[in-house]
Amino acid sequence: MTLTSNSSPIPRRVALLGATGSIGASALDVIQALPHKLQAFGLSVHRSVDQLDALIEKHRPEFVAITGEVGPRTQSVGLQPNMVMGANAIEQLAKHPDVDIVLSAIAGAAGLRGSWAALQAKKPLALANKETLVVAGPLVMNLAKQNRCPLIPVDSEHSAIFQIIHERGIEEVERIVLTASGGPFRGKTRRQLENVTPEQALNHPTWKMGKKITIDSATLMNKALEIIEARWLFGLAPEQIQVVIHPESIVHSFVEFRDGSVLAQLSPPDMRLPIQYALTYPERLPGPTKRLNWSELKSLTFEQPDRATFGALDLGFEVARRGGTAGAAFNAANEAAVARFLAGTLTFLDITPATQEIVAAHPFQAEPTLDTLMEVDRWARKEIEHWRT
Repeated sequence: MTLTSNSSPIPRRVALLGATGSIGASALDVIQALPHKLQAFGLSVHRSVDQLDALIEKHRPEFVAITGEVGPRTQSVGLQPNMVMGANAIEQLAKHPDVDIVLSAIAGAAGLRGSWAALQAKKPLALANKETLVVAGPLVMNLAKQNRCPLIPVDSEHSAIFQIIHERGIEEVERIVLTASGGPFRGKTRRQLENVTPEQALNHPTWKMGKKITIDSATLMNKALEIIEARWLFGLAPEQIQVVIHPESIVHSFVEFRDGSVLAQLSPPDMRLPIQYALTYPERLPGPTKRLNWSELKSLTFEQPDRATFGALDLGFEVARRGGTAGAAFNAANEAAVARFLAGTLTFLDITPATQEIVAAHPFQAEPTLDTLMEVDRWARKEIEHWRT
């Protein structure tokens, strides 16, 4: 299946997996701004069921999937979408015959199920869930290729690269450079980070994101995840990927070609742009996103990351080189470590060492099945629960 310019009077019907997260909210802004091009056909929610009535009333989806516990609730009067509950609700939404494109925006490894279901059903996939490729990159890319499913990245960095190379091909690329804001602790030493609180780590200078990804940005673990994602998404060797700190978050990535030319994609730090690009691809349309104010833009800053303080980057490259089950162990250990930090049972500086120890100790397999990856995921989470307790 391929995506062509949507000249049809019928809007492209979107299944939004993870409607109440930060990506979900931005996606609904885009869909609402382009009613002639996009329709919120189906929404999925997990814990935030209390927001569901308002979402139904505002966006009028035809299908709703609820995967978490549902307590007493009232249904909006006159609005009765097809509502499915339970563990398989995500798959039912992703595979629905009336869905034209799936936006995978559920946070963490939990998002893999929906991404996989969409590709199994031969649906175009707008991928905001980087863990899909971190955990199961080769399997996911093979499935997308077998079923001829367009897979369009939503991460701003990977969207930037995709926008630059999709008409040229990866063969001409020498290397890519992912930009990182540096998070709230850019320039800090390890000594200065010894007593970091969750509130401090959640104070991101440029992006508004969910808690987990904001902590990942503070540790630079998010960039480590993106290194692994880029390795599988674009079929690059880890040596072809670099990272540079760019605190303004205006340049989202660079692509350097074999002849030495370097192209970059620039835009304000607004996730609605890569979301809109993925949902309306290959068209570029006026939308709700912010524009660069060229009269105020005076300079752009770039610097090398401090790998001694932020060891997550080196770990990300190691996992990208190893492949196999390393990504599943890495992602699960980090997710569990972040949860412990937010709960106050692990220090900020322990997140990366804990993750590194679990990756080193896990039962590595070079060519795992999807079931094996899920087993490694569960094992790593249990190991983090008992790490230095």
